[in-house]
Amino acid sequence: MSHHLYDSVEPNVITEEMLLLAVDEQGPKGQAGRIAREEGIHFHDVKQLDLDYRNVWKIENLWQFTSLTRLQLDNNMIEKIEGLECLVHLIWLDLSFNKIEVIEGLNMLVKLEDLSFYHNRISKIENMDHQKNLQFLSVGHNNVDQLESIVYLRRLSKLETLCLAGNPVEQIQDYKLFVAAYLPKLVYLNYKLLDSETRRLASVEYQYIIEEMNEDERTLRKKRTQEQKEDAVLQKHKEAFVEHLNGSFLFDSMFAEDTEGKKLVQLPDVAPLLVTLQSKFVELCQEIFDTGLKEHLRRQEEVTAYNEGWHAAVKMNQELGAKKVFKFDKLKEQFHKEVHQITDNQKLKIRIAEYQSDIVELHDFLMMLEKQLLEQLKDINEEFEKNITEMTASFIEFVQGITAQLRDLENYHHEKVLESATNTLERAKRNEFDEDLPKEVRMLFVDKDTIMNAVSSSHDLHLLKIDNREDSLVTRANKWCTGLITQVHREEKSRNRNRVSEIHQYVQHLRAAAIKRIMLEE
Repeated sequence: MSHHLYDSVEPNVITEEMLLLAVDEQGPKGQAGRIAREEGIHFHDVKQLDLDYRNVWKIENLWQFTSLTRLQLDNNMIEKIEGLECLVHLIWLDLSFNKIEVIEGLNMLVKLEDLSFYHNRISKIENMDHQKNLQFLSVGHNNVDQLESIVYLRRLSKLETLCLAGNPVEQIQDYKLFVAAYLPKLVYLNYKLLDSETRRLASVEYQYIIEEMNEDERTLRKKRTQEQKEDAVLQKHKEAFVEHLNGSFLFDSMFAEDTEGKKLVQLPDVAPLLVTLQSKFVELCQEIFDTGLKEHLRRQEEVTAYNEGWHAAVKMNQELGAKKVFKFDKLKEQFHKEVHQITDNQKLKIRIAEYQSDIVELHDFLMMLEKQLLEQLKDINEEFEKNITEMTASFIEFVQGITAQLRDLENYHHEKVLESATNTLERAKRNEFDEDLPKEVRMLFVDKDTIMNAVSSSHDLHLLKIDNREDSLVTRANKWCTGLITQVHREEKSRNRNRVSEIHQYVQHLRAAAIKRIMLEE
């Protein structure tokens, strides 16, 4: 069917009805299909979805298809790639024969191996940095006209097959050699094998350019690797709430915006005071940093121990439930055999009553197990909450003690700066001003208010920086602790609700199956 047939057709949107119809068409047939329809179609279980030839102009309403691995959207009227964010397991995607102009919206599709944009309106290959697993790419019959698009594909190290047939870029001289040189791992171009002679000619023609590019890429990879390591370390420090406390960052930040402080440091005796302040200040910050990492490790160990204890309790409870269900399955099997053989109605009623009693006993046993587990997990959760809260509070108390010392250091430094400023002011009144002082510093001493305001302003800024860092650490630590505890309670509530519902549904299924079997016998 020609792609151009859609030019005069009314466009459609992806509706619930369209999705249900598509899933039904592609689902099992016959008796299996009838059973599947009776049990209901669950979009989140669907692995493959074909929505081709449906006049679709906008991709939407696919968020429920979280297990989808293959999606066919070819021969539609799609203009923009969107609405695919939730399809994180997608391996195969066909968007050929549409009206797409820009490659976009693929960031979350990191598992893609096969991707087709055949016969669209794309002029540039871009925005595919996250498709590291891509092996097949078709951009045939589009508007790609620059060799830069081929260079861009070097980042797709697993790419083996590329289709660019029908693009203006094919008309560029030595285009095939260029592709072979810049994409050395490519096996097929336009569905034809790249032969060894083409590769040899390409390596000769572009030898020096490729060598230089390879070196640049190695340097870039090395830089990115180093940056990733540094980011990982920084992330660890952030999780411990002590980032940038293993050095002079906080101290430097106190003076970064302190224009008055930069002038005051040029007063007699202030520079040595500043060196002493920095040394002691950094030492205390390092103490927070080291303790923060240790406490973070302790909290991680506590969380790990909690998870192990939680899972062990749940596993043991589930095993007890499974044993009971296994025994009941024997009773169920025996019941269905006997029902088929009993001809006396009175005996049948008695046997049915016995089986119903067995179901009630199973229900009561499973609910009893759940009640026991609920109490057991309550104790585990309460103990965890107590421990993690105490750990967090203890660390916060330690930090507040150290930051109090930082303030003491700043207050002492402030007193010494004030003393030096006062002495300098007195000398200025006696016309004994140090001529070596820069003019901007001497201007602070035009009167007492000016110099006092400058000293106070510098001091207040320093204290503000200390307060802000302390507030940030305390707030984040408390938020983390509160969030973790809230998550534990929320997950336990959800687990209990789901388990109770699961038991009820299982028992209802047993009863319904028994009734259905009896009706069949009648």
